Amino acid sequence: MVQHHNNSSRDGLYVQATLTRTAAATMQLDPTFVGTVQGNVYAQPLYVENGPGGRGAFYVVTESNTVHALDEATGNPVWTKTLGTAATVTGAGCGNISPLGITGTPYIDVVRRTIYLDSVSGSGAGIDKHLIHALSIDDGAEVSRWPVDVSTVRSGSVAFDPGLENQRGALVAVGDMLYVPYGGHAGDCGDYRGWVVAVPLANPGGARGWVVSARGGGIWAPGGPSSDGASVFVATGNTFRAGVWAGGEAVLRLQPGATFSGLPADYFTPSNWRALDAHDVDLGGSGPLLIDVPGATPSALVVALSKAGVVHLLDRSNLGGVGQGNGTTGEGVFSERVADGEIINAAASFSTASGSYIVFHGHAGAHGVGCPSGPSGDLVSLRIVPGSPPRVATAWCADNQGQGSPIVTTTDGRSEAIVWSAGAEGSERLHAWNAETGEPIFAGGSGGDLMRRVRRFTAPIAVKGRILVGADNRLYAFKMH
Repeated sequence: MVQHHNNSSRDGLYVQATLTRTAAATMQLDPTFVGTVQGNVYAQPLYVENGPGGRGAFYVVTESNTVHALDEATGNPVWTKTLGTAATVTGAGCGNISPLGITGTPYIDVVRRTIYLDSVSGSGAGIDKHLIHALSIDDGAEVSRWPVDVSTVRSGSVAFDPGLENQRGALVAVGDMLYVPYGGHAGDCGDYRGWVVAVPLANPGGARGWVVSARGGGIWAPGGPSSDGASVFVATGNTFRAGVWAGGEAVLRLQPGATFSGLPADYFTPSNWRALDAHDVDLGGSGPLLIDVPGATPSALVVALSKAGVVHLLDRSNLGGVGQGNGTTGEGVFSERVADGEIINAAASFSTASGSYIVFHGHAGAHGVGCPSGPSGDLVSLRIVPGSPPRVATAWCADNQGQGSPIVTTTDGRSEAIVWSAGAEGSERLHAWNAETGEPIFAGGSGGDLMRRVRRFTAPIAVKGRILVGADNRLYAFKMH
């Protein structure tokens, strides 16, 4: 669990041999697990089995610029590192996170025994710096030649402006390169741009970047970039006053070092990208999800979910350039409206004997479209129907009991599939559903199982039969009874 949603495909799939559906129904909060941290938690917690001293450890980062390593059994602190003073305002004129320190989910390299993250430092006047840190997972010490001051990074004639940028998307590493996405602050103020900064792990001084060529185009979805092990895929948001397409409202394939060819095979943007720009309806509200669907042509797909409530299936080998449909249907390999409002989350995917599925949460109560008989709701499961081309069909809908992104557990990669959500900024209770039918399995437990201040940016993780949820000032651990 060294990166957001467990894998670089961003599927959010965790294999937990003991976590059957029967066992999941008995979950309860572990009152003996301490889990105390300092600050508000927006990032997903991470886990390393061979942590400090050979013991398992959880890693939690906060908006107070603190990094915590916690003992996996007790939740007691192993070490804590503070990375300067967090900003209290952005200085850009907008934003909705204060204090603003570490927002995006870090990446852990278990071979180098290093955790990589972006932290903001600032004052009452605004953001002074974005620093990409590399810390030892054993004691929190900064690795030699780090951190990287992102204000030194340029793309052509464009320089990175730390005051205008926020770092919300998860980090990812591919080969020997770390990729860090950036976008603006809530409210879209200032001349911000979508950036991907590529940092060679062995030579951080060689950091370079790719930037959207028009104002806007932020890469801000919590799941961040995804990868198939060779290329990096990102999804961008709306641009402003772009007379020609300039990199916004798109899924893009970046080559090593965050280089973009500009070829149609390496990007997709809907045919109505100008209308999406004009109405702030970002394609990039959710990061690209990579999935392989047996029996489909093409079978290697990119899934993009938008603030317009539309799902796009794209051919991973040829993204196709500008879409040819009407903005809702006929875009990419397949597209269709699947929610009656915005989709802003990190979706998950899984496969079972009954098929391949995507599960997502509709933002701010946006419900699924085409829900079969039974409950409607803002937690929506889509089945990818194989064919040439493949298509999607709504499998089930349920009430997510709040915001937040789902994850999926199985006992062996395909069996006993369960969808989990933490009810962020809503019930603030852990919930679970049968991933194939939507039938509720765990409804939040008793009065003692309530969490406090779970943010909608985060998602649970599954470790050794337990479900862990990060919240303000605490990491919660649920166990089977």
